[in-house]
Amino acid sequence: MRVDAIKNGIVLDHIEAGRALEIYHLLSLDKVSCPVAILTNVSSEKMGKKDIIKIDGALSLPLEILGVISPSITIVLVEDGKVREKRHVSLPKEVTDFLRCKNPRCITSTEQGIHHRFHLTGEKNAVYRCVYCDAQWS
Repeated sequence: MRVDAIKNGIVLDHIEAGRALEIYHLLSLDKVSCPVAILTNVSSEKMGKKDIIKIDGALSLPLEILGVISPSITIVLVEDGKVREKRHVSLPKEVTDFLRCKNPRCITSTEQGIHHRFHLTGEKNAVYRCVYCDAQWS
């Protein structure tokens, strides 16, 4: 299989295997007009298997939040076909309106206009809990 290099854009590398589609949907990449390539189960010396997302275009995305989905992710910014910068993400202490509470009895499910807020309770396992009902996001 061959996927061409991108000229200007973003490569999301070292995504935990099987999580690329989740990131694709959370970032609403289905709504962008530039080419997006998703590679799954790619061999990796470091991880065994990994996923990769290549976005061929300059976009403004909330990339810092990706640590919630895959703490091992590397964000690679590409300009003129060359790597300009590599970033490693960390787990944010609090996340607002990126994750959704799955508890049907939570106030965020029953009332409109309430922000979905989660706080980090377990850094080792990336455990986030709803600030309203304490439901765990997974």
